[in-house]
Amino acid sequence: MTVVVTGATGHIGANLVRALIDKGTPTRCLMHKSHRAIDELDVEKVHGDVRDLDSLCKAFKGVDVVYHLAATISLSMADWPRLEAINVGGTKNVIEACRKTGVRRLVHFSSIHALTQEPLDIPVNEERELASGSRLPPYDRSKAAGERLVRQAIADGMNVVIIYPTAAFGPYDYMPSFFGEALIGIACRTLPAYVTGGFDWVDARDVAHGAMLAAAKAPAGSRYLISGHWVSMPEVAATIGEIIGVNTGGKFVCPLWLAHIGAPFIESYSKISHKRPLYTSVSLRALKSNKNISHEKATRELGYQPRPFRETLADTLKWFEENGNLKQKK
Repeated sequence: MTVVVTGATGHIGANLVRALIDKGTPTRCLMHKSHRAIDELDVEKVHGDVRDLDSLCKAFKGVDVVYHLAATISLSMADWPRLEAINVGGTKNVIEACRKTGVRRLVHFSSIHALTQEPLDIPVNEERELASGSRLPPYDRSKAAGERLVRQAIADGMNVVIIYPTAAFGPYDYMPSFFGEALIGIACRTLPAYVTGGFDWVDARDVAHGAMLAAAKAPAGSRYLISGHWVSMPEVAATIGEIIGVNTGGKFVCPLWLAHIGAPFIESYSKISHKRPLYTSVSLRALKSNKNISHEKATRELGYQPRPFRETLADTLKWFEENGNLKQKK
């Protein structure tokens, strides 16, 4: 049976579509703007927008499973209208389109950011409460709000599985992602400084595999954390140096408290220079979140296992090199 992937041209989507093709699953990709990530793939391509219910109903017709990845990511505290329209309103439309077209199962991609991180000394699992509060980053609030709609659909009897990826990286990062851009900057020694702190990084291919396992094996209404390994930014830089044989050390390592003071100036400069800032108050907040994100449930019930961080990092750098990202920066 055919499956649909919303957000098929994004980083995780590009990896998921390739994994579905490898499995021989007929795949229909919902495209909105850029489609570079799937241009050469043998899949059905349809144009649509998660903000347009009619386009979703057309895309979902005759489909068995919908993987809902389409979302917008922001490291700003000022993007709520856009995030609400896509991450909340778009999810509402996906749920309604699934109902109208008789989709058997919806696999909803939430986010680790949708869950509360505190207390930081206790591992995060699927039972954590959804994030709430006006002081939280808009992205976190939007993913939590979207998931509340999904949970209500589950309560109403819809066959849905929810997964929570942590920070995904890996090959087929065409954009590139925020972390991908940081990796390029470290490898080319153009990133002026590192910061303390880190995050749980997971291979985008492992996220795709975890989602497919959930689609095939998970009970309706279940939720799974799809996490990887917590690694600090200085450790990331050191490992890049070891892999590519470049001295990535010698940079100033900025404490998070000091980086927070400088973040508003970086954001202001980025607006003037029309460049996307990597260090913002939102990204710095994430780098001091919970270090222990448990994928024990996904491992126990689905057989999920993330590959080693270094393996993913090496594959990612190789992909960037082959696609000219590192050469252009140099």
